[in-house]
Amino acid sequence: MKTSDVDILIVPGWQDSGHDHWQTRWEKSLKTARRVVQADWDHPTVEVWGDQIAKFAAGATKPVVVVAHSLGVPAVVLAADKLKVRGVIGAFLVAPADLDFSHFWPDTGGRRWPPATGDGGYSNMPTNRLPFPGHVVVANNDLYCSYTRAQHLAAKWGATLSDAGESGHINVASGHGPWPEGVLQFGQFLRSLG
Repeated sequence: MKTSDVDILIVPGWQDSGHDHWQTRWEKSLKTARRVVQADWDHPTVEVWGDQIAKFAAGATKPVVVVAHSLGVPAVVLAADKLKVRGVIGAFLVAPADLDFSHFWPDTGGRRWPPATGDGGYSNMPTNRLPFPGHVVVANNDLYCSYTRAQHLAAKWGATLSDAGESGHINVASGHGPWPEGVLQFGQFLRSLG
């Protein structure tokens, strides 16, 4: 498959992805890409975020591939059964934020996880098997999820895994605005879908 064969849903994580983030760049450069817009980026709720992703998927005119980053990854995994029914055929999961070890996450712009209002149901990392193919990309120095832990999660999800080297959380802070390596990996993932 090529990008023109699918509708691409960009699923950012906590606090959204800024204008220089690779997700935003992909949204602008890939003709079939749309961002899933959440009502509250700072106080996510599992059920609300999952329902919103499913709503966006239901509006697609082609098979859907989700491209999730950080806290968007567990949102996709938790909503996977809803997404399958809505036409999702694959998930490209980048730099998952491991909920089980959130107490080790670094401060993000003066904010810590979970927000003061609670974790919104994001208390445990999902380990359910995905009902569609998945591919996980994680750095071996990501402070939000260790590579060893990502290996474990990818196996549970039935997903393939690739090592992004020393790329941090694969975001603007780690120098990943354009992220051309990610575009190549995403293209390979799409080809694997048929």
